[in-house]
Amino acid sequence: MMTILEANRLRGAALNDAIRESPGACTITGCLGERFIGAGMSGKVLKISGIPGNALGAYLDGAEIEVEGNAQDAVGDTMNAGRIVIHGSVGDAVGYAMRGGEIFVRGNAGYRAGIHMKAYREKLPVMVIGGCAGSFLGEYQAGGMIIVLGLESGGKRIVGNFPGTGMHGGKMFLRSDCRDILFPGQVTASPASPEDLEEIRGYLEEFGRLFSVSVEDLLASPFTVVTPDSKNPYQQMYVAN
Repeated sequence: MMTILEANRLRGAALNDAIRESPGACTITGCLGERFIGAGMSGKVLKISGIPGNALGAYLDGAEIEVEGNAQDAVGDTMNAGRIVIHGSVGDAVGYAMRGGEIFVRGNAGYRAGIHMKAYREKLPVMVIGGCAGSFLGEYQAGGMIIVLGLESGGKRIVGNFPGTGMHGGKMFLRSDCRDILFPGQVTASPASPEDLEEIRGYLEEFGRLFSVSVEDLLASPFTVVTPDSKNPYQQMYVAN
């Protein structure tokens, strides 16, 4: 059973209350900046048309959310489990502190995507960005996996300035040779090996299925894998007596 909810008639908490009370999947129409949609939810399937506001799927705990267009800042903030699929682009801080679940973005991401991302026990958070990412990608990343594909970049760099700043766990995979990227000293950026690519192949296949993109075309370009050099990236800032 599909419930249709009109976002322009249900503001704020009333919209989430209606989602929780619905017996099955929900289609949300007319979205225009409504914040916190799906926050903390599990066991729900949401399909959204329009542009949801900040913190879509914050604290998500197993629900599935699909957005036909763009979304604003802090998508998947501190999400624990579930899946968010964005058919457009997202604003800043997508996946902030996420510790589980998956986020797939067809387009671009703004600044600080994956900031404070962390793995938690058996959970491995994964974020795949189809376009380019802004500055401070993976800032303070402590776990999980970030994949950026640089599709339809029009010559733009795959990532902005200072990727991996403060990174002390997890991995980033960038579909580029990254010769034009300056990485901070506490990370290592090296060409991805066949074993590295095998690690992300399943996520590339899922991205391809979701957005009708050829996996073979994705793998035809070089990837760079970025990992931290130290679990204490700030040690070099201090002088031991």
